[in-house]
Amino acid sequence: MDIQTGQLVRPVSAMESLEKQLSCPICLDMFTKPVVILPCQHNLCRGCANDLYESRNPYHFSGGTFRCPTCRFEVVLDRHGVYGLQRNLLVENIIDIYKQQQESQGTDSEDPPLKDKDTKEPKCKEHEDERINIYCVSCQTPTCSMCKVFGQHKDCQVSPLHTIYQSQKNELRSAMELLAAGNSCVQVVMAQMEDTCKLIQENGEQKKRRLGESFDLLYAILEERKGQLLEQISRVEQEKVSTLRKLAEEYKQQLQLSNQLQEKLSHNLQFCSAAEFLLTAKQLQEEAQQAARAAWLERLEPGYENMEHLSLDTQEVEALLARMDFRQGYDDGDQDSETK
Repeated sequence: MDIQTGQLVRPVSAMESLEKQLSCPICLDMFTKPVVILPCQHNLCRGCANDLYESRNPYHFSGGTFRCPTCRFEVVLDRHGVYGLQRNLLVENIIDIYKQQQESQGTDSEDPPLKDKDTKEPKCKEHEDERINIYCVSCQTPTCSMCKVFGQHKDCQVSPLHTIYQSQKNELRSAMELLAAGNSCVQVVMAQMEDTCKLIQENGEQKKRRLGESFDLLYAILEERKGQLLEQISRVEQEKVSTLRKLAEEYKQQLQLSNQLQEKLSHNLQFCSAAEFLLTAKQLQEEAQQAARAAWLERLEPGYENMEHLSLDTQEVEALLARMDFRQGYDDGDQDSETK
């Protein structure tokens, strides 16, 4: 008897205590194999753990978290989800032994738990005192025994409720396992696509770097050739200017001689007597004629200043550069070999 309530308390048997220890904290039923063990050492049905995991992580492409319903410990899972948790084979073996023990004791030992569950099971809407204990296979709905005997399901095919429950539960678990396997395949494909994206980015960076190196080399060649052509233009320019200045200096010297001779002739014409003039006139006349002939020095040909022969024709190179493009017909084999 409970001293505080004054009610009789039925002693808890060892088997009932064991059944309580083997009950899942989520579905409140005995663990359904496979049983997984959490990092906090508590156990869950893998199906219940997967339901809890998916409710917390609807888009679990790369893992997720959920809390242990017993101790609230935060469980961190990878992309395999609950299928990456270790199975508790010891608990599964204990469950098998317990079920064998229950079967050996007969149906009498199972009556008290069923009576305890009767208060929790729903009642029939047509027969309020009857609990729903069978399943109408024809109508695909749970019902009670009175509906089968006297009610609307008397001509239908029925089956035990627990049998249909286990069957559909197993089918649903199989579907969940297939869905989880499909999710794993999708995650693998997504991981491969992510790796491919990284490889494409690496190849793109490599091609950009090589393209920059190629253009830098072209720039260097153009700069070097530009320097050579500029040097050639400067050399021709200096040669022409030097020739002109040399010729101008010769003209200058000839002009000075002519001016001196002209002054000398003018002096003789103005200040010398007839005798003195006649003594030097013939010689001065020859010098004047010689100076007049020397005045016609070397002359430059027409268009000497023209430097059109040093013009650069870049149309062909410009067209070639404009057509410059990546190599065509570049197959995957070449790409793979270059990537390696």
